[in-house]
Amino acid sequence: MRPLLLLACLFTTAALAGDLQLTLPPVVYATPDVPMSIYHDNIVLTEKPESYRFEFQCPLGTSEARRWTVTPSDKDVGDHPLAITVKDASGRVIESGKITLHIAARKAGEGKSLRLLIVGDSLTNASLYPNEIAKQLAQPGNPTFTLIGTHKPAGAAPEVRHEGYGGWKWADFLTKFAPQPAGVTAGPLAKKTTSPFIYADEAQKPVSDLPRYFRENSDNQPPDIVTFLLGINDCFAANPDSPDAKITEVLANAEKLIAEFRKAAPKAMLAIGLTTPPNARQAGFTANYKDKYPRWGWKRIQHRLVQRMLVRLSGREAENIHLVPTELNLDPLDGYPVNNGVHPNPVGYAQIGHSFYSWMKSRW
Repeated sequence: MRPLLLLACLFTTAALAGDLQLTLPPVVYATPDVPMSIYHDNIVLTEKPESYRFEFQCPLGTSEARRWTVTPSDKDVGDHPLAITVKDASGRVIESGKITLHIAARKAGEGKSLRLLIVGDSLTNASLYPNEIAKQLAQPGNPTFTLIGTHKPAGAAPEVRHEGYGGWKWADFLTKFAPQPAGVTAGPLAKKTTSPFIYADEAQKPVSDLPRYFRENSDNQPPDIVTFLLGINDCFAANPDSPDAKITEVLANAEKLIAEFRKAAPKAMLAIGLTTPPNARQAGFTANYKDKYPRWGWKRIQHRLVQRMLVRLSGREAENIHLVPTELNLDPLDGYPVNNGVHPNPVGYAQIGHSFYSWMKSRW
């Protein structure tokens, strides 16, 4: 089991005012020739990350104005210590932490097979990060792969399908069910109202039936890996000053969906992406939500959600539950359009795909 960074001091319910709450996952994953970064804004809770100095100590990588970044080579394969220190303008140490940089071999998984199911919300529905995962898996040195899913939006590459739907939450995959209108047997309308994992039983009551889903959509074979990227819709309207009650509810719903997959596919690795950070520009939130949901409100909720996910889900690899640090490698400025608060541009989506792909490579 990989080392777990204990950050209990950061996860108190009442953080001190001005506390940067440096929040780090235990491991960041990378692969030769695939860029991987840690953006300053994504690891601390402040409206002005530029007011602080971020120092990274690692045998690899380069520190830049807004991030630490590395594009490994084959000779870098293995584990490397990575220490992060945050200082104020005078050079006084505010917070520090240590994580592990794990670089997988270029040919990890070569000769194997992979059945992959991608589950998520509108970020998945856009299909750009699933496309990037497929693009990377198609490179030499990877397993042969098949993507499982009933949803194939217009933006999906030919080999890409998934279960990602705009506006969906963790609970929706176990609760959304509505009879299809007469004459509608498939397509976007059906999938917006009914979870692909729910079917009507003999009494026409909705039941979760993942074994049936696998029979009908995966040649009766469970997936080897299931990825989840959810949490934005669950928590977006939470009170930024006290989001814990809502987050507790959301994590309970996540556990229910995870439990269903563990029961139906006990050998599958369940990879939960840490909920992605917001656009660094308030303008993106103004364009989408006017003054109802400001950027700083969602930033506080998202940061707390990541903290709680780390506490709840870290260290559970024996249960085939894994965390993927998708929140580290997404550029909150150049990875977003100017007019959207939570949906990245193609650059940002590719970065999410790189995070999932590099984690997958670490599993072989």
